[in-house]
Amino acid sequence: MCNQAVGLIAAELERRGISTVCIVLLRDVARRVRPPRALWVPFRHGYPLGGPDDPALQRRVIEAALRLLEAPGSPPVLREYE
Repeated sequence: MCNQAVGLIAAELERRGISTVCIVLLRDVARRVRPPRALWVPFRHGYPLGGPDDPALQRRVIEAALRLLEAPGSPPVLREYE
């Protein structure tokens, strides 16, 4: 999840050369916080990787988030999970 504190930490890590990706449940918050890279997911609060006992979905979400590291252009990047 990416709240304001996590977004600030992500931005500082990026300044130090460490790439980051946030998985966000609230698109409006991500737009305000502007983490360097964020994947918005349409799941219930508390379930950023989808429901429990669905490792295939959870893996797809993580892979989609990690693909943001390869996204063209410069941060900030906010993408929607499909």
